[in-house]
Amino acid sequence: MIKAALFDLDGVIIDTEGQYFQFWGVIVPKFLPQYPDFGNMVKGCTLVDIHQRYFDNDPAKYAEVDRLLNEFEANMKYELFPGALELVDELRSQGILCAIVTSSNQEKMASLAQQLPTLSEHFDHIFTAEDAGGAGKPAPDCYLNAARYFNVQPSECLVFEDSINGLKSGRAAGARVIGVTTTNNAEAVTPLADHVYPSLHECSADRLLG
Repeated sequence: MIKAALFDLDGVIIDTEGQYFQFWGVIVPKFLPQYPDFGNMVKGCTLVDIHQRYFDNDPAKYAEVDRLLNEFEANMKYELFPGALELVDELRSQGILCAIVTSSNQEKMASLAQQLPTLSEHFDHIFTAEDAGGAGKPAPDCYLNAARYFNVQPSECLVFEDSINGLKSGRAAGARVIGVTTTNNAEAVTPLADHVYPSLHECSADRLLG
């Protein structure tokens, strides 16, 4: 029986991935030219993970990227995917606990709240990078932490993800994984998901819980 639905934020609830690829496309040639596909590589990772994996030997360089990213996120456009909150509300009306589980930090979430001030009202809780309690995606820590918070088993959770790192995280946690192809194509998503949809607009509570 499903008791909780855990939603990634970027690429699932809000349409921001194109903006992030634009950011990394400008930053990477200057700071990490050896990683031309860096935007895809770090999708779903926290800033702490990015620091540890790619900038550990140059903290000054990381501090500059961190500053630029925080600046960028403060000025991003945060647009909801059609049907996203309708699905969340539908699930909650059937007694399912709903949460955002994002690798974004609280500073970004504060910027998002300025543009979407009622977003949090649709969820029972919002977990940020600061709540992960361990490694970021693709490690399962963030989803295991959310399951513990709601006092449910990971197997009683639906995880909604678009990125490869996020899909791996949900699967490693032992949740039922719903992949959406807003960022990656169905061929890439399907091996890592129990069900695949083009977006949350094509999902329904009855289909997911049936």
